[in-house]
Amino acid sequence: MIRVVVADDQTLMRTALEHFVAQAEDLEVVGSAEDGVQALEAARTLAPDVVLMDMQMPRMDGVEATARISAEAPGVRVLAITTFSSEQYLVPALRAGAAGYLVKDAPPAEVVDAIRRVHAGDAVFSARVAADLVEAVTAAPEHAAPCPAEPLAPHERLTERELDVVHELAKGASNAEIAGALFLAEATVKSHIGKVLDKWQVRDRVQILIRAARAGLVDIG
Repeated sequence: MIRVVVADDQTLMRTALEHFVAQAEDLEVVGSAEDGVQALEAARTLAPDVVLMDMQMPRMDGVEATARISAEAPGVRVLAITTFSSEQYLVPALRAGAAGYLVKDAPPAEVVDAIRRVHAGDAVFSARVAADLVEAVTAAPEHAAPCPAEPLAPHERLTERELDVVHELAKGASNAEIAGALFLAEATVKSHIGKVLDKWQVRDRVQILIRAARAGLVDIG
């Protein structure tokens, strides 16, 4: 059973999230929070596996709460969820340690699946969020020239198949979805991702996407 804490300052949204999370046979809502302070306390005391974290909350926002949880309860995975996929929260949340980022208009089944994937060790983001992340990473300041690409060093260069996998990651695809798109076994996809992580010396899929964007390898319209 995956233990989940739901943190959202809007009572209606929090109750709705708790309801459809609780409908999944393998998920259990063990606590709720209406601000970042309560979310941090729940992560410390309730031993959840995943905190579903709103970003816009009083007393302590979701970004700070995520950073504190990452530091003080490192075994707890945080899945950020907010009304808008905006640079204001997206990049800070991921830098704070969030394992995924969803927008609140995501279907309930997508949120439940994201909780499972985050618990399994994946980094999760939709294609829309992936596009916003690429834009945030590569955007130049207003009136400035476009940010130049940061070429890969020889030891960082990817095989054709590894690059195919990175392109699918940039669409927000799961391992199973990548396997289906590329006609590979899921274990083979995991192996390719592991090799990219090793070549680029990064820790997760989010950092793969950031590095790929900076190298000019992905361009999501």
